[in-house]
Amino acid sequence: MKFEGTDSYVATDDLTVAVNAAVTLQRPLLVKGEPGTGKTELARQIAAALDLPMIEWNVKSTTRAQQGLYEYDAVSRLRDSQLGDARVHDIANYIRPGKLWQAFDAPGRVVLLIDEIDKADIEFPNDLLQELDRMEFYVYETQQTIRAVHRPIVIITSNNEKELPDAFLRRCFFHYIRFPDMDTMRRIVEVHHPGIKDALLTTALTQFYEIREQQGLKKKPSTSEVLDWLKLLLAEDLTASDLKKDSANALPRLHGALLKNEQDVHLFERLAFMARRGG
Repeated sequence: MKFEGTDSYVATDDLTVAVNAAVTLQRPLLVKGEPGTGKTELARQIAAALDLPMIEWNVKSTTRAQQGLYEYDAVSRLRDSQLGDARVHDIANYIRPGKLWQAFDAPGRVVLLIDEIDKADIEFPNDLLQELDRMEFYVYETQQTIRAVHRPIVIITSNNEKELPDAFLRRCFFHYIRFPDMDTMRRIVEVHHPGIKDALLTTALTQFYEIREQQGLKKKPSTSEVLDWLKLLLAEDLTASDLKKDSANALPRLHGALLKNEQDVHLFERLAFMARRGG
């Protein structure tokens, strides 16, 4: 089973090497990179390329590691006991399998995505060390051990919002998705907007990378945002010359797709003002 990218996802050589290495080593693949660089989509494309089902666990700030294993619904059991329901005699009726349990118990191999692990508490990764390493866990309420029937392909994403524990990192194969260069970005755009005119694409990407390289920018626009911007440019039937006409204003056409906070908009407005004074 080799991952080589898909028709709808441009995977660089180093990324395909990382994916296949993690699969071979049977280690979780920890993927870091700027938001919008395709980390979450990578897991979906791996599942599609290898023709495997996918289980997605979206981590939030309130997510606990135990929820990925299972949860015991004591409230429902208490309610049923008050109603005289016979189900209360079997505690297994109130055990709710989590995403890891579903992946371990699947009839075939699956891709398990643990998305944005750095959103949770710092102890969250450590609480999953043994489960991800040994691919098993113990259910105390029913006194049973849940073992992976088929070891899942585990993809873990992080936006680098906080440092992950060393003990957790040792158990992962790591890859950082670098921001695409111009040539790679052209390939990505061609997948999403096939047949786009070269003059428009060249002018738009030139402006896009100039924006990203601007000193003082609070949030650099991402891959997903440039794709949205190009979609708007095509919908408005704009040409390369239309984009160049706005160059004196510093702000690009339809800049709301690229600049997502007022500080960055004001930055380019100040640059335009300074350029006019200098002129």
